[in-house]
Amino acid sequence: MGERPAAGGGKWVDVAPERLERWLANFAGRHGPYREEGLVLIAEDGAEATLTAPPGAGEPATVTELIVAARTPRRIGLLLARKGAVAAGIADGPELVASKVDTHYVQGRTAAGGWSQQRFARRRDNQAKAATSDGAGIAGRILLPEVRTLTALVTGGDRAAVDAILADRLLTPLAELRAGRLLDVPEPRHAVLLKAIPLARAVPILIREK
Repeated sequence: MGERPAAGGGKWVDVAPERLERWLANFAGRHGPYREEGLVLIAEDGAEATLTAPPGAGEPATVTELIVAARTPRRIGLLLARKGAVAAGIADGPELVASKVDTHYVQGRTAAGGWSQQRFARRRDNQAKAATSDGAGIAGRILLPEVRTLTALVTGGDRAAVDAILADRLLTPLAELRAGRLLDVPEPRHAVLLKAIPLARAVPILIREK
């Protein structure tokens, strides 16, 4: 499902739950037999792979438990925000069962100075506040009524925009379900929301090779 650099060296890969056993076999094929220490695989050639449970899958202690947990169907909330765009949805397993996408114009920054700059900054701030309020409203309509059925809230886009939305006191129950990882997604659209589901369900694996 793609890979991304890891801080401190190595790389992260996202593996779909349905492909996890095949990935483990391929890891052994590339690096030799491995031993398991909890969720860490240590291969014959010194390569290590650290598996992480996907959002809402609990805290499995072994790889076998992780495989079972990752494959177990669960409902996940999705909240994507970037500048003036927001998308909220609910995924039941791999399917998007509810969603709402909206955009709200927010001006970009300008290099102008003086009074015009101050007036521009106030207008931009008001637009950003309106976008945040609309985003909170969408999250409240789509996600909040189903919060007790959700195992996790997965967020993506711009962290500051997501943080501002979830700062709304009415959304505290959602904020408490928020997973640690922020998905790197472009400006939220319906298609972007659909593509975020596999990432939200995937098993993140940190690989470091000797």
